[in-house]
Amino acid sequence: MGDVSEEQVAAGRITVFLADDNLIVREGVRALLQRQPDLEVVGVAADYDELVAGADALAPQVLVTDIRMPPSFQREGIEYAISLLADGSSGYGYLLKDRLAEGDQLVQAVRAVATGGTALDPAIVNALVSPVTSDGALSRDEEDLLRLVAEGKPIKAIAATWRTTPEAVADDVEKLFLRIAQDASAGAEGGLRRLRLLHKAIVDREEQGETLSRCLPGGLAEKLRRDGHAIGETETLVATVLMSDIRGYSTIAERTPPTQLAAQLNEHRAAMNHAIIAESGTVMQFVGDAVMAVFGAPFPQADHAQRAVAAADAMHRSQAVLNDRWTAEGRDPFGLGIGVSTGEAAAALLGSEERIEYTLVGDTVNLSQRLQQWGEAGETVLSEQTWAALPSKPEAELLPAAKVKGREAAVAAYKIRSVGRG
Repeated sequence: MGDVSEEQVAAGRITVFLADDNLIVREGVRALLQRQPDLEVVGVAADYDELVAGADALAPQVLVTDIRMPPSFQREGIEYAISLLADGSSGYGYLLKDRLAEGDQLVQAVRAVATGGTALDPAIVNALVSPVTSDGALSRDEEDLLRLVAEGKPIKAIAATWRTTPEAVADDVEKLFLRIAQDASAGAEGGLRRLRLLHKAIVDREEQGETLSRCLPGGLAEKLRRDGHAIGETETLVATVLMSDIRGYSTIAERTPPTQLAAQLNEHRAAMNHAIIAESGTVMQFVGDAVMAVFGAPFPQADHAQRAVAAADAMHRSQAVLNDRWTAEGRDPFGLGIGVSTGEAAAALLGSEERIEYTLVGDTVNLSQRLQQWGEAGETVLSEQTWAALPSKPEAELLPAAKVKGREAAVAAYKIRSVGRG
């Protein structure tokens, strides 16, 4: 919380006290700030007690603190900051941790706070989920806008309701939150109350994101929050789907103790997950001994077919490494058959508020599952569309056209034998 003039800042260094329970984040931010000739980190804290004691003793011009601090990880950081505002400190800023990688934003925020200014992260606007009641400080239009945003209405939906442009609504929202920021900086009761609610929105946003991230493939939770997709909403896209299956798994399961089998499956899944993610694929699901992944969704990739084929080869190679070790330990090896299909699919967020999953459906998905059945252990079978999409063709065998379940016309495919074939 800053209380120093611009002239003082120009003449010397801005003293900063840094509080974060994460050592890596704390030291990384310290190093980032220390690179600036006008900033000096005079102390750090790892929990709330250290924050209060250190800030009181050192009296820094700016306090940079995490929102939630040990021991309870609730709202210690923000409550201390708000108490400083209530006591007359003049500047404050909010930045989501996503901004730490954008060093200029953090440094600029510190400088703005030091001179009594404000710095408000625009992403916070979309995080407001708690309705705010009027205390007469806002106009009727501002109250209406605040309530719509608080209810989670997207900018485009508000624009449609008000019969204006999304750009105009976005501008109004920014002005509204700057107004709240100014009220809070001035110590106005309404502004401070809204600031507390704003903080609650940030915490709720993080907790909702953590819940979504546990249920959905990597990176998808943030995309859904950003784009505002609703449950049941479907988009059509062109992607490449990969399906793998362990050959002879039932027989292996019959003669392997359950705890040992579970340990092998865990190692197998970790290796498959790594191979897929290394090619920027998305692991859709693990079902028993099967793995389903997609390339080109939920994030577009021009070379999704090439990435899927590379991932399949990496999966075979990784499994071969595991098999060598397992065989030496007297455990059964896993042999993979993989199918890869490229084409149009429908992607949807399905389920309810209690349980949600991101799903791909369509003929492309079904075909990948059928093709993997054609592959022996250590083989990958590609659809014609996947083969055609590859800029560089690997050595492969053209299989005779054959019918698959669910298709009237015969399907041609290409079989690749991996070096990991066991």
